[in-house]
Amino acid sequence: MKALYLDIFSGLSGDMFLGAMLDLGVEFRLLEQELGRLRLGGYRLHAGRGEKCGIAGTKFDVHLTAGHGHDHDHGDHSHSHSHSHGPGDEDHSHEGSRNFAQIKTLIYQSQLSDWVKQKAVAVFQRVANAEGKIHGMPPEQVHFHEVGAVDSIVDIVGACIALEMLGRPRVLAAGVVEGTGFVMCAHGRFPIPAPATLEILAERGVAVTQCDEPHELLTPTGAALLAEFVESFGPLRDLKPVKIGYGLGTRNNLTRPNVVRAVLCEATASGSLSAHDWETDTIAVLETNLDDVSGEVLGFFVEKALVSGALDVFHTPIQMKKNRPGVLLTVLCAEADADKFSELLLRETSAFGVRRTSAERRKLRREFVTVKTPFGEVQVKLGKLDGKVVQTAPEFESCRALAEKSGVPIKTVYEAAERAAQS
Repeated sequence: MKALYLDIFSGLSGDMFLGAMLDLGVEFRLLEQELGRLRLGGYRLHAGRGEKCGIAGTKFDVHLTAGHGHDHDHGDHSHSHSHSHGPGDEDHSHEGSRNFAQIKTLIYQSQLSDWVKQKAVAVFQRVANAEGKIHGMPPEQVHFHEVGAVDSIVDIVGACIALEMLGRPRVLAAGVVEGTGFVMCAHGRFPIPAPATLEILAERGVAVTQCDEPHELLTPTGAALLAEFVESFGPLRDLKPVKIGYGLGTRNNLTRPNVVRAVLCEATASGSLSAHDWETDTIAVLETNLDDVSGEVLGFFVEKALVSGALDVFHTPIQMKKNRPGVLLTVLCAEADADKFSELLLRETSAFGVRRTSAERRKLRREFVTVKTPFGEVQVKLGKLDGKVVQTAPEFESCRALAEKSGVPIKTVYEAAERAAQS
């Protein structure tokens, strides 16, 4: 089983990630060719050999061309963070900007593979969620100025293409390190980590440690790539290095080389990588025993917790002390949200305490496809293990709409969709 370990001792940006992927063996010409499937103009790519503090690696750059009046080297971590805008930011509605909804349409209408489309949109979703929260606006409306939009699209889509070219390895990473100091935002200096970077890490529940480098090390794009792809953060353990690549940044740092080291690995006989290609993550499990709560309160809490972003909420009948019947109320949530839902449990139920544990999950790799049935097209979620489909789940809303339109039982549409997905 192959894995990609990102040694992010000097942070990460989109161009550094792509430089490392090229240094590992991803062919520049094929990457450029695949990016051409986006039909996104106004830029040219460049990759070349270079070195930072005596470490040789690959420097990847995007240069804006026609209609922009200058080349734009986006490899410097000192970008202004003004590429995505909310209410009050200057000129975010001009002709050369794209919002997240438009970028998503651009990606989905391209000829890229379904996996690249899905992952690229998921990474962009993380950035848009963060920017939307900061600016107080829906993620779909977050605007990316043309410079930031082109850079972000190339970096994010290019990163997904590169991972597919490497065979979609499992991605692991060292602990996240960020610098100190300030970055320039739309309305002045803001302390590092930049607002969007910190929001992205918080949403995924990723720990971050600041070091003595007086510059930004981790960009929002770098944070979004880590949040979407990395299964776990920590030191190398029981992994055999097969190939090593270095992606170079632009700045000359004061305390460490401005590089990311990418290590293509395979598990040893006693290694920590599973023989299967399932995805893993860690979630928080919150529990409390209740013997004096009404059904109405339980129902209200379940609805409120799910609306607030819980992964799942359920209650189980149990026998409590003094032979009292009760319920075990359980909330599954992201680790970063554990305190929020603990507070909700204490405020909205009769609980006097909440137990919290962490649980590792094993998840099938998921893909979404559209299948044709005699009643129309249905969206189906596929669950794959080791490259083979082991679960099919037609989307309820698609099936319900077709059942109502065709006047047939919804289970008939479900069965037709499952047969189409398996054929």
